[in-house]
Amino acid sequence: MNPVAFEVFGISVRWYGIILAAGIMCGLLYALRESKRVGMDENIILDLVIFAIPAGVIGARLYYVIFNWDYYSKDPLQILNIRGGGLAIHGTLIAAVITGVIYTRVKKISFWSLADIASPGLILGQAIGRWGNFVNQEAHGTPTDLPWGILVDGVKVHPTFLYESLWNFSVFAVLLWYRKRKKTEGNVFLLYLILYSVGRFFVEGLRTDSLMLGSIRAAQLVSAAAVVVGTAYMYFRSKKKDINTTSE
Repeated sequence: MNPVAFEVFGISVRWYGIILAAGIMCGLLYALRESKRVGMDENIILDLVIFAIPAGVIGARLYYVIFNWDYYSKDPLQILNIRGGGLAIHGTLIAAVITGVIYTRVKKISFWSLADIASPGLILGQAIGRWGNFVNQEAHGTPTDLPWGILVDGVKVHPTFLYESLWNFSVFAVLLWYRKRKKTEGNVFLLYLILYSVGRFFVEGLRTDSLMLGSIRAAQLVSAAAVVVGTAYMYFRSKKKDINTTSE
């Protein structure tokens, strides 16, 4: 498949960008609908997106550059060449959380409530966005003889983009079910963090393009840490609520 969808004034518009934009739009539409359901002003979501999207792109690029500094230190101008590839979803998530924390403190609203609203839309956008990797024939896995393997450069490999996309759609479904049953604000976001990270940890083990921290896959390290932190946060925040409820 041609990664270029069309050209405008000689500038190539790639399917990857179109698919990412579609994922962002679907996630945003979900968040707007959910904010209306829970009684939060929709403009809060729209205002946050204005800051979160550019912050997410910058975070994704910085994360990738840091783990490939040997290459970029020799030609720093290439750091700005985003069209040449090199974005990491973990960088996006870290930047998005930081932006959300700052935004909610400035607006004096609950970060946890906003995070609960945004989380299902975020994983939905990730599920859709992974198909951009298929178009680019990237983020694939090791060779395989399984019938659903895909051909990349004449070699049949694991379609890790597909594994992660299907996992993310499943997480989206779980979060939709759980959001009306949560007992503590923030648990939807924490469950998103845990479930996404579990899937990413195992999928990352099959990939051939992992960012490395010495001999360790960076995404697996971050995912493992996210599972531990998310689980601990969910447990202790739930216990704190139980204590507060009992004292009342």
